[in-house]
Amino acid sequence: MNYLGTRLRELREEQGLLLRQLAAQLEIDTALLSKIERGDRRAQRELVPNISSILKVKEDELTVLWLADKLEDVIENEPLADKALDFIKKETK
Repeated sequence: MNYLGTRLRELREEQGLLLRQLAAQLEIDTALLSKIERGDRRAQRELVPNISSILKVKEDELTVLWLADKLEDVIENEPLADKALDFIKKETK
């Protein structure tokens, strides 16, 4: 899945921004932003606050999606992924 990229595209389109306009505001290449939205590349953590500021969305919302993408990349196709996530959830309370 591509949680952050999908949400990023939704927000950008809702606000009527072109890909190149948002990329310019983020000071990144348009091709890179396109890849992030499609899920071909993952956004760097440092980009999340900038995105939230420009698109006027809570940073926490985007950070959760960024983390979800990262976790999914690591646990994808792991048969014990659910147990590991349950363990982490229990240990971090």
